[in-house]
Amino acid sequence: MPQQRRKVAFSGKKKKDQLLQKRNTKGPPKYLRSTQESYEDSDAPETTAPKKLMEQPFNRGGGGARNKNLNRYNLQFTQESKKELELMKEEGFKPLNVLTATEREIDAAYFEGFDFPVRPPWKLDSSKELLDRNENRYFKEYVDELFKKKQGAESKEISLFELNLETWRQLWRVLEFSDVLLIIVDVRFASLMFPPSLYDYIINTLKKHAIVVFNKVDLVAPEAVVAWRHYFNERYPELPVVLFASYSARSHKGTQRARGRMSHQRSMEGVYNIYRECLRYVQNDVDLTAWEQKIREDMRAEEMNMLENDNEAMKTQVEGELKISSSIDTTPHQHVKYYNGVLTIGCIGYPNVGKSSLINALKGRKVVSVSRTPGHTKHFQTIFLTQQVRLCDCPGLVFPSSTPKSLQVFLGSFPISQLQVPYRSLKLLAEHINLPQLFRLNLPEDYDEWSAVAISDAWAYKRGFLTAKAARPDRYRAANHLLRMCLAGQQQLVLQFYPPGYDKQRETWLHHPDLEAVIKYQQVDVEEPDSETNEDTSSICTDTAGSDEEDDEDSSNDETNADDDECVDQPLRSRNVFTLLEDD
Repeated sequence: MPQQRRKVAFSGKKKKDQLLQKRNTKGPPKYLRSTQESYEDSDAPETTAPKKLMEQPFNRGGGGARNKNLNRYNLQFTQESKKELELMKEEGFKPLNVLTATEREIDAAYFEGFDFPVRPPWKLDSSKELLDRNENRYFKEYVDELFKKKQGAESKEISLFELNLETWRQLWRVLEFSDVLLIIVDVRFASLMFPPSLYDYIINTLKKHAIVVFNKVDLVAPEAVVAWRHYFNERYPELPVVLFASYSARSHKGTQRARGRMSHQRSMEGVYNIYRECLRYVQNDVDLTAWEQKIREDMRAEEMNMLENDNEAMKTQVEGELKISSSIDTTPHQHVKYYNGVLTIGCIGYPNVGKSSLINALKGRKVVSVSRTPGHTKHFQTIFLTQQVRLCDCPGLVFPSSTPKSLQVFLGSFPISQLQVPYRSLKLLAEHINLPQLFRLNLPEDYDEWSAVAISDAWAYKRGFLTAKAARPDRYRAANHLLRMCLAGQQQLVLQFYPPGYDKQRETWLHHPDLEAVIKYQQVDVEEPDSETNEDTSSICTDTAGSDEEDDEDSSNDETNADDDECVDQPLRSRNVFTLLEDD
């Protein structure tokens, strides 16, 4: 046997010196402050480093080199400083300021002075390395310029926006590849999800056609949908507006199958309206008869075949129709209109606006996974509807603006699971919606008036969200639960905004000629309560598991339905009927 090497003594002092030398060469950690300064007393702007959200470990699955690009397409935002987190905690104890109807009107003012990164100039004979180097340099200069504006004296606060160059490259690819672009927005926040710079770039620079799709129209009042459509028609005259609803009706009683059939009919009507707008653009350049025939066949079906119990059948049918690759080609593309007689339709928009649900409705069955988690779609996807029509799905992108970060949580731009302090967003929600009245909350004994923290404690007591050892109300869990319900539009908790001048012209929208068509599309039945004290809570206690926004394998994320099996509006009661006398 070979002789083993003799062990050499290594003292603790040498070990400390070795660790100290290693730290000096590596640099100070980002989470440690310098001993010569204190962020409480310093007025200098604190620098923030990009924080990668939903980061996956590299050793997952034992891949090693195979998983080296696992986090390449993840969302990236800027990290909040400790001083900002302390201020957000203090705001949670401040009393609420109820907003008026006029203060809930909003326009595109948050996008003033902001554009979005576009692909820098390129040539066909340029190498891939040169293109990559130019794009990285351009994007770094663009981000640095934005943060310089933030440090200026007269500048606005910059919202969270996408800092991942790979995601912007996929947007550039979709914009270059498509003939007609579908811009999907959530009608609850229509002006907050439609950057005017994107409209100007598509219409005036690329000279292409675009269609605005108002998704989730069944969550808002029909007069608000009419007002938003009129606002877009006046401000963006080149864009037609199409209504779409991907959620199942929550105000209808009946079986899940009946609600699914109604949701399918509403979705197919929106798909047919998209087809008509595309036909108006294309005319006779592309044969769309096969697409029309496919839509009519899907309309005759009772409901969409989600294939929940037959995953293998779904894989065999989707094979060859859906193209997703781990190595996405985002190099510049020279656009040729209707190349090979094929109409290419691109789908772009913010995260969590329902792009995947719209694509499933266009296809007639589930071909892409759906989730309420922002950033779920990470890859450029191509789906063929027919031999002459194909779709290009782009991952959701958060465009630069001055939208407050607390409001971006409700837009679905920021994952609630990454929210460190939820009180500022909850305060914003409580100032728009009377949460104590909606959920019949009682003010806790430790508070004199309602605040974000008081609402969190009251909701924690009502739902039984208590800590394990001390049995105190779990504020963070209660606040996150309310935010998740608002994001999903569950239990009548719907936060929405209105276009400018909506309150003054409310009677005009209530008697508008288009109101009847919107109501017919929504198919909302007004149901009277059973009594004055016991209101009809069918929509509050309805489980939304049958909706098209249902999560798949990743339903463990906190953007999914939480505790849907419990009824919110009903208190915990014993099955013994004599105990009701004690309650009275």
